[in-house]
Amino acid sequence: MRSLAVLLCAIGIQFTSLNSYAASNYGYYGFEPDVITNYIGASNKKMGYVRVTVELMLQDMANLAVVEHHDPLLRDAIVEILSKEPEDKIKSLTGREEIRKKCVEAVKKLLKEETGNEIIRDILFTKYLYH
Repeated sequence: MRSLAVLLCAIGIQFTSLNSYAASNYGYYGFEPDVITNYIGASNKKMGYVRVTVELMLQDMANLAVVEHHDPLLRDAIVEILSKEPEDKIKSLTGREEIRKKCVEAVKKLLKEETGNEIIRDILFTKYLYH
């Protein structure tokens, strides 16, 4: 009997957590095609390129049309950040995370200026290739 009560409590907790998750209306917007740009290599004579699949995590899927409308502005900001980074930062894991955070700040700032709302929750780099 006691194990049945524990089982029912566990099921109740799971449903509660699922309901709170379902109440959130997060969504994702992916840039198509991938963001591709050059960066300056270790020597100024050598250039490399980076290709990033970028997914924007939206606070609310109702803002999807707004993000689609501002896609060129947001893409330009991300390209500008990536193209100014040095090779060692592009190729390191900690550098990649710093770049991602810069992109989050820039995109949030641009959308706040354009719409007056906090639309983006986070940015994910789902593919990150460099040469």
